[in-house]
Amino acid sequence: VEIEAGGEKRVDWTVAVVQPGEATIRMKAVTDEESDAMQQKFPVYIHGMLKTDSFSGAMRPKDNTASLTFKVPAERVVADSRLEVRYSPSVASAMVDALPYLSDYPYGCTEQTLNRFLPTVITQKTLKEMHIDLKAIHDKQVNLNAQEIGNDKERAQQWKMHQHPDYSPVFDEAVVQDMVRAGLEKLVNMQLNDGGWGWFSGFGEQSTPHTTAVVVHGLQKAQSSDVVIPPNVLERGVAWLKSYQAEQIQWLQNYDNKLKDARAKAKADDLDAFVFMVLVDASFESPEMLEYLYRDRNDIGVYSKAMFGLSLFKKDHKDKLEMILKNISQYVVQDPENQTAYLKLPEGNNWWYWYGSDTEAMAYYLKLLAKTDPKGDVASQMSKYLINNRKHATYWNSTRDTALCVEALSEFVNASGENTPDMTVEIAIDGKKAKEVQINAANMFTFDNKLVLSGADVPEGSHKVEFTKKGTGALYFNAYVTNFTLEDHITKAGLEIKVNRKYYKLKAVDKKIKVEGAHGQALDQKVEKYEREELSEMATLKSGDLVECEMEIDSKNDYEYILFEDMKAAGFEPVEVRSGYNGNDLHAYVEFRDERVCFFARTLARGKHSVSYRLRAEIPGKFSALPTKASAMYAPELKANSDEFKVGISD
Repeated sequence: VEIEAGGEKRVDWTVAVVQPGEATIRMKAVTDEESDAMQQKFPVYIHGMLKTDSFSGAMRPKDNTASLTFKVPAERVVADSRLEVRYSPSVASAMVDALPYLSDYPYGCTEQTLNRFLPTVITQKTLKEMHIDLKAIHDKQVNLNAQEIGNDKERAQQWKMHQHPDYSPVFDEAVVQDMVRAGLEKLVNMQLNDGGWGWFSGFGEQSTPHTTAVVVHGLQKAQSSDVVIPPNVLERGVAWLKSYQAEQIQWLQNYDNKLKDARAKAKADDLDAFVFMVLVDASFESPEMLEYLYRDRNDIGVYSKAMFGLSLFKKDHKDKLEMILKNISQYVVQDPENQTAYLKLPEGNNWWYWYGSDTEAMAYYLKLLAKTDPKGDVASQMSKYLINNRKHATYWNSTRDTALCVEALSEFVNASGENTPDMTVEIAIDGKKAKEVQINAANMFTFDNKLVLSGADVPEGSHKVEFTKKGTGALYFNAYVTNFTLEDHITKAGLEIKVNRKYYKLKAVDKKIKVEGAHGQALDQKVEKYEREELSEMATLKSGDLVECEMEIDSKNDYEYILFEDMKAAGFEPVEVRSGYNGNDLHAYVEFRDERVCFFARTLARGKHSVSYRLRAEIPGKFSALPTKASAMYAPELKANSDEFKVGISD
């Protein structure tokens, strides 16, 4: 290379990266009189990543065998290979993890007073019916949700939910009795003179139908769980609700009769369905309200339809019940890949009202399924979905929806037979027995619930895991196959979250808009606008081209604290370089680093999302953008990655 005095010239050397580590580059300019040199060190990253493939399956009570297959690549770091298989006879029984939150909640309104002791009573009765020693399971280690890695206490520590080891009162009968006694005494004292309850039932407060229905329903459930209710407390509450229902019927009749000077309403509403259900449970059925609710069933929420369905089941109105079940089923979304189901509530659903909560709606629908089809697929899938969507590792959003979920899951466990497992499970890998475990009511919280193989015990090639069950009960299982893969093209993986990454070349387009000048005149102003052209694998760009990287995210559940790490191809640099909140569609905090761009999402709602950022193609060469990685800070099993992407840059 010849360079004139005072001149400059660019010289490119194309090199191949052959191993990871640190590359040292020295440049020397040597002359007879003066010489110079420069040395720089560059990190060289391995072409590979720690990748986890996740699998999920279930055996219903009628099934005896199930299997899953996976593949281990030959190009990998053998020592980092790991297979973890987890299994459980009842995902729904993980409801007991919610009890510490309910028992320790500090506020004292009427509803929360009820929710402190009622779920504990319900669950305690369920455990007793399973013939489990309550005192023995306070040392419970088994995480009954097979989809979660880590035992019960490890998960609690991750979320810092519990301050001491003996955190759950459900395991101490004396403590439960004290809670019941104190809660009942407070609820009795909160009852107003007319027999109803208000929010806090303080001085000057009036009874409200919703709060009264909530308390009466709760006391009914407590009574069915062998709790002795003081005389006349329930009776007075029921009488208040009867009076309220009679008034609503009169208003509906006034509208039908077109009475102009009387109070009237056109249709039965969600609160009418709730009160009707509570009164049916008290052995009182109004034929008039029954017909109004059935007539107006399309105008009440899915939540209320499920309540009405429970009433129809109890009174054996088979034809009407069949129609209600048909109405609700149109909102059911099943996911066979993960064996879950949820209710997709209609657009415009008033989530801020009690009947707009999707979690509570699913809890009541599960209660209805526990009556009508407890051994069906939808019931077990919905119970799994509810457990997977606990917002805070062990409980849901509030005392109210947590209490309802515990109630619904308890009823499902009893009705489905998952409360009395009695089986021997054999796990075979490639036809060879790897483990055998007995699961019954006596060891349900202490049985060995996982099989782990690592390193050379997870050889390359295709493998099959087979489950064989002898005895009675359901079995839920998950498998996590982790490898540090060195494959030349790394493919996407993910179960709960899926990430699809795309690259677009941005082409500038002339665009002008009218703006107001200093004197009010209309002026043309040029604005920045681009057309996107999607890049295919191995596409070639020119140095200086502007590129947009978009990550399309599909989440099966609602999550918190999710990290997305997009691994940057070495020849590119982000256009934006300042980390922080930049208004992206995930409302995520962004960090721009040398080799990656990180998005920290505080929340990730169920459904599809998109987030993007821009890059500039700079250094000529052929580069690999390793897959985008997704992970959850408090759920180690939650991992996903996109496909790898290869791209070229020319000078």
